[in-house]
Amino acid sequence: MKAEWGIDQFIPLRDFNVVSKGYLVDDTCAFGAEVFVCKERNTGKGECLVMMKDAITYKHLYEFDNLSKLDSEFCDSKPFNAGNYKWKIKVYPNGKDAEFGNYLSLYLTLADPSALSHGSKIYAQITLRILDQKLGKHHFGKANYWFSASCHENGASRFMPISNFTNQNLGYQMKDSCLVEAEVTILGVVDAVS
Repeated sequence: MKAEWGIDQFIPLRDFNVVSKGYLVDDTCAFGAEVFVCKERNTGKGECLVMMKDAITYKHLYEFDNLSKLDSEFCDSKPFNAGNYKWKIKVYPNGKDAEFGNYLSLYLTLADPSALSHGSKIYAQITLRILDQKLGKHHFGKANYWFSASCHENGASRFMPISNFTNQNLGYQMKDSCLVEAEVTILGVVDAVS
């Protein structure tokens, strides 16, 4: 029986030592673990978590054209590959729902969530960025998220005020198009075990 479990490089040391990330406070760090004891030993079900030791960041740049002529609530990019999975960038130029009508909404979504096996999840760090084509002052949001067949998109309903997005003095929307970049880093994968 294995008496010790863990991940040999869970957080890069350079990140661990950065005070603003909050891992070290006054040169002190607290560790914790959750342990669940199952009385039924051989139920035949479980999960296998694989953390990526040398995670690779994938970048994808997509140009969304003819935004003013859009005849649906959103437009999405062509699928692109990142970490053996297919993804899409999804833009809602007038907000995802009526309550967010003053904001551009921006999401990253799995292109085909049904391709994931039942119980599988992908833990990813994502960065979504709208490029400022004039001043180079790009607008971005960053998050870590568990993607699955049932929770297949993540982003921000209030990514950017529409007034900023359409402001011609800023360079986010130029000639009725915008450039959106997605960075995807797969940090871990969970597969169901039966």
